[in-house]
Amino acid sequence: MDILWYIFLINNLYTSRQVRKTTNIQVTWGDNMKVLERAKNETARDYAFRVIKQNIISLEFIPGTFVSENEIAQELGISRTPVREAIIDMAKASVIETIPQKGNFVTLIDPELIDESRFLRKVLDKAVIELACETDNPEMMKKLEENVQLQEFYLEKEASEKIFPLDNEFHEMIYIFAGKKRIFDMRTNMMIHFDRVRTLSVETVKDMKVVKDHREMLEAIKSHDKETAVALVEKHLNRYQLDQELLKAQYPDYFKK
Repeated sequence: MDILWYIFLINNLYTSRQVRKTTNIQVTWGDNMKVLERAKNETARDYAFRVIKQNIISLEFIPGTFVSENEIAQELGISRTPVREAIIDMAKASVIETIPQKGNFVTLIDPELIDESRFLRKVLDKAVIELACETDNPEMMKKLEENVQLQEFYLEKEASEKIFPLDNEFHEMIYIFAGKKRIFDMRTNMMIHFDRVRTLSVETVKDMKVVKDHREMLEAIKSHDKETAVALVEKHLNRYQLDQELLKAQYPDYFKK
């Protein structure tokens, strides 16, 4: 099946899914909201969406948190309308839920949605890393090497919070390397459920084997070794499946029962 068509089908599944009911609602406002700089020519709606999404992924807005349209609009210096529109878009992806007469809340982490997201990523990442292994691009290879070296540096310094954005950048560069940047962009919103678990994993699981995975993936790409590269993607993504039980035990209120 063509990859773009596959994404289209999965995206329709997400946007047509009935929003699942959240339990253990915390009627609080996320005081630690991080305000990102607005990009040039970025619409207010896109800006609000990006900020809300990033705060959900980074767990500044923890599962169950009340999402205030007024507060977000005030913090970002925009009107409520684009914030409301961004929240509607989030609801389509089952990341925010609107409860009548109560408001908008970040949904609890749903293991079923994590598995769907991980499955999609596994299908795409395997196909893309094979393409990357067929490509020669010294400039991109240099950027991947610099990225992994930074990950290794922060791992040595025990600065795990620095590794997550580098992790994202590493995988995005592989898509760019393979000429599939638009596919990476299309899959991004579906990964929010999976990315919340990745954030918890970075904060909780201290051995950070994912950095070693990235080093080995890079070496496989350099060697044009498709078989090894694909096997490494499988191992890399399965780590989060193994971490889930530990994370559920440590953060039981974050997960849907």
